Amino acid sequence: MAVVTQSELILQRSEWKRNGKRVVCAIGVFDLLHPGHVRLLEQARAAGDILVVGVQSDAYAREEKGPNRPVTPAAERAEILDALAAVDFVVVLNNEPADAFITRLAPDALAQGRAAGASKHAASEISAAQAAGVRVIQIPPEPGHSTSRLIERIKQLRA
Repeated sequence: MAVVTQSELILQRSEWKRNGKRVVCAIGVFDLLHPGHVRLLEQARAAGDILVVGVQSDAYAREEKGPNRPVTPAAERAEILDALAAVDFVVVLNNEPADAFITRLAPDALAQGRAAGASKHAASEISAAQAAGVRVIQIPPEPGHSTSRLIERIKQLRA
């Protein structure tokens, strides 16, 4: 398990391809890790030999989730994800849109834990994956688990 750069990951991908390893990629903010995240990543890992997790940048999280997000900076989110048994490699997507990263990595599958309409970026990620011949695996969100809901619970405790 390792947090790596995109360049290191792309180089490693060639070796995995030569060795017939099936690579699954999951991309998200992964702010305040909760059971829904863990279950998504476990299901994604079960779909292949290697799980690569792309962590969205802090700027992306603010744009997508609001000005008070992320709670945890990208480097820390990457370190936490790297500690999970299901995760093989983590990369922070600092300056590259997820759809471009998917095209460059060319995983065998993209695990998607949200519906295409759930985010302005999800549809472009799915389109990029399909255009690159990447299988899209839809993993339904875990009922009752979301970072927004966790933040609300914390606020209620402080009230």
